[in-house]
Amino acid sequence: MISETLIKGQLLIAEPSIIGDLSFNRSVILLADHDKDGSVGFIINKPLKYTINDLIPEINSRLKIYNGGPVEQDNLYFIHNVPDLIPNSIEISNGIYWGGDFESTKELINNGKINKNNIRFFLGYTGWSESQLESEMNANSWIITSNNYKNKIIGKSSTHFWKEQIMELGGDYLIWSNAPENPYLN
Repeated sequence: MISETLIKGQLLIAEPSIIGDLSFNRSVILLADHDKDGSVGFIINKPLKYTINDLIPEINSRLKIYNGGPVEQDNLYFIHNVPDLIPNSIEISNGIYWGGDFESTKELINNGKINKNNIRFFLGYTGWSESQLESEMNANSWIITSNNYKNKIIGKSSTHFWKEQIMELGGDYLIWSNAPENPYLN
């Protein structure tokens, strides 16, 4: 369901018209925070070539790392659905949490207590200053939808997620679901 109001926990789906923007073309963003001062989100459908073990060798896991956005790409962030296991987590919404005690998180991963269905790691994040996201909304850069997956979105496959979201919107968006990423190559 398309929404007009920005609320943390929603999904921002890149309009098909965003072409040539390496960060946001065909992106789906989980809005992690939104208030009068600005917004923060994580691109949830752009896996990188790295695993958590590549970046932090003491974590014995092949969990994928995702491109969270163009801001602070030298920092690692994570969302999860196990606040009872990871202290100091901040609730986004729908049982999805942001961050928490990283030492506990490393131990939980190494002991097999959390897996790809419970946690997702990002390099960087997507950020908007005060009213910037609203301006982009007015320019028709984003479609706002509810996160119907709730906390199961963490384990959701990312390969075709933008296409799936566009197909769910139906109507005029259906034609874009099978278009090449760069229509000029068509």
